[in-house]
Amino acid sequence: MVFPRRSAVYMLLVGALVLFLGPFGWLLNTALKNPSELRALPVHWWPHDPSLNNFYDALTQIDYLGYARNSLTIATVYALLVTLASAWAGYGFARLDAPGKRLIFSVLLSTMMLPQVLTLIPTYLLFAKMHLTNTYVPWVLWGLCGAPYLIFLFRQFFSNMPKELEEAAIVDGCGQIRIFWRIFLPQSWPVIATSLILSFSWTWGDYVAPALLLDDAHTTLAVKLAYGYVNEHGAPLGNLVAAGAVMYVVPVLALFLIVQRGFVAGAATSGLK
Repeated sequence: MVFPRRSAVYMLLVGALVLFLGPFGWLLNTALKNPSELRALPVHWWPHDPSLNNFYDALTQIDYLGYARNSLTIATVYALLVTLASAWAGYGFARLDAPGKRLIFSVLLSTMMLPQVLTLIPTYLLFAKMHLTNTYVPWVLWGLCGAPYLIFLFRQFFSNMPKELEEAAIVDGCGQIRIFWRIFLPQSWPVIATSLILSFSWTWGDYVAPALLLDDAHTTLAVKLAYGYVNEHGAPLGNLVAAGAVMYVVPVLALFLIVQRGFVAGAATSGLK
């Protein structure tokens, strides 16, 4: 009965692959069509005359590279800061003793259940009163505060590390900051890779925060893709939107390919106790 069971697993994996890659395949298919094919009835399932002109037009109709630079700046700064802050907080929850530590950690995790829409108006009012709208400072502040889920991942990973390492470092005269930098942080590369991928993709794909806090000159590519490609009548140009969206996923895919081994290892180990 091993073969049927294995076949069932393969079928489930193929189904999952189609489910996740199907929309991207349709997006790429649309990006290769001309406008007349998009409006054709019956639907053209495959482009009859595929062309890469849509990608060139997507780059030139808006300042694509400029908005991509804005997105890359925000996502990179946030990913680096939130990873470092979450690692330090996770180390504190895992290895340091403090009154009320468990309660604070429970409250921190409970904030993950709050929907983003609940904090939209307070977030805007706060940064507007501080005159921080149309700047990237909010993402710096968010990064320095860490992220609850990433703190949880680091905390779980650091909790599993042998206590003998910490005791030996203390005997050698190391303080907590040096123990964190020299021993714990270098050992946590799998979780660092996971944190970088997750935080970068969260920020790179975020539409709400940039639309709320940034003007057109400072906004990100995610916002501009939503309304930047229109014709003279204001109707959306679906083929250019699709071409821009295909190019939009390249940085996240590149980051994942670079650190994929660490990401898989982090996903497999950071949840263990």
